[in-house]
This record gives sequence, structure tokens and C-alpha cells, in this order.
Amino acid sequence: MSTADLPADTPKPAAIAATSALRPAVYIVGSGPGDPELLTIKAQRLLQQADVILYANSLVPKQLLAMTRPEAERIGTASLTLEAILPLMIAQVQAQKSVVRLHSGDPCLYSAMHEQIQALAAAAIPFEVVPGISAFQAAAAKLNLELTVPGLVQSIILTRISGRTQVPEAEELATLAAHQASLCLYLSARHVEAAQAKLMLHYPAETPVAICFRVGWPDEKIRLVPLAEMATVTLAENLVRTTLYIVSPALMATQQRSRLYNPEHDHLFRPVSSRP
Repeated sequence: MSTADLPADTPKPAAIAATSALRPAVYIVGSGPGDPELLTIKAQRLLQQADVILYANSLVPKQLLAMTRPEAERIGTASLTLEAILPLMIAQVQAQKSVVRLHSGDPCLYSAMHEQIQALAAAAIPFEVVPGISAFQAAAAKLNLELTVPGLVQSIILTRISGRTQVPEAEELATLAAHQASLCLYLSARHVEAAQAKLMLHYPAETPVAICFRVGWPDEKIRLVPLAEMATVTLAENLVRTTLYIVSPALMATQQRSRLYNPEHDHLFRPVSSRP
């Protein structure tokens, strides 16, 4: 695939590096939740210079591929298994090429990165991980939401419900819900009725839930509903894939203030003597 194969309305970067200046290695890069403008500067530079880009077809915006060099090889991995992807990356690096493995969101969350870096290390292939913005961060920004409101909630839990991938028994959703923290629920829309039932064991039925579908994409949907309606709305709008739930008391916060900028709170850079 070349830049010419991309849709006519795909934005083209102002300047693309003419040759790769990267050392031969695998760069595991987080592409963010969907909005190309949420890509980090470092990730953009790697995309502009890499020889080979492996990307998850439906989860990575085509605008990101337009940042690559015209001669760079682009390989969609949606139909490939790990057993096909790993030898491909290893062979490219051994051929003195730089490889960007482009993940959606942040590679540290539900990306299968762990098994990739173990195999790369075993094969003595150099690699580097570049973080990206996760969907929970982009969703909170869209909601104008601080997930840690003083006096209300100070913890964030990122988790999923058991499905084909089981979670450890100690991390069962009902157990985590007992904390009544800001809970960000990934990869659970197909089991939304079970998830709602487990959450309602500990969160009040009226607790606000943000249902966030394809955050950062043109077809993004965000629905704010009571926990008791979480499953009904999800199923009615057929929000099955790429849906994140944020369950949090912070969604109904009113007048709350942190101590950080409070005139009664002194610290190293604002001692008591400096108060007006």
C-alpha cells in the first residue's frame, strides 16, 4: 500500500523524511484512541522514518499511514496470528530495516505487547515501546471530566469483565466494583448485561455511566446514562465493538476543590509567608 492508495481526502503531511534515520529495531508504538492529532510527536517521527509499518487495520486511522514514507512497506495485521507477525518483524530487523508495530491506544493496555517483547528479546531483536493516549483518557477529556475529584474519588481502576480471556479471580468485576472508584471498563460490551449486574452489587443504580463508542473517530458516540440503563442503551444502539465504559462518582461531582491551589495549603513553592 502506498500513499496513492489512500482516500483522496486523506490529509498529507507537510513534510516526510526522505530516508529512514532509525536504527534497525522494532518500535512498538501507541497510536492513540483514533484522533490522529492525539499522536505523540515521537510516534509521528517514527512513522515518518520507518521502513516497515505493521498496523491493526480497523483500529488505526488511515491518516496515520499517510505520514509514512512513500517507499515504506505497510502491512495490515488483522488477518495474521502472532506466529505470522513475529517472524516477519524479526526478518525485517535482521535485514537492517526499522519496523513500527502500530497499536491502537496505549501498548500497555490490552495490546498483547507482553508476548511480542518476550519473543523479540529471545531472538535478540532490539525494540522500544512508545506510549500513546488511551481511550479512557480521551473519553475523560471529551466529558470534561477529572476522574480523581478530592473528597469524592481518588482511585482509577482499568479493567475488563471475563470473556474468552478470563481475568484472575481476585480481579473479578464485582470485587473491584466494591471500591466504588472511577472504573474504566474495556472489552466488555458483548457481556454488558453481566457487567451491569456485577457493578450494581456495589454502585447505586443512579451512578452515572459514560458509554464511549469509538472515541476520537468521526463516528464517535458518547452516552451518559444511569448505571441501571447501561445494558439497555448499549444493546439498543448496538455498541458492541470498541466501546469503553466509565463508571464514576466523578460524573456527578458538583462543588469540590483540591488543596493544591487553596490559599490555606502551603508547600515548598508557596510557603505560608507568601499568602496574600
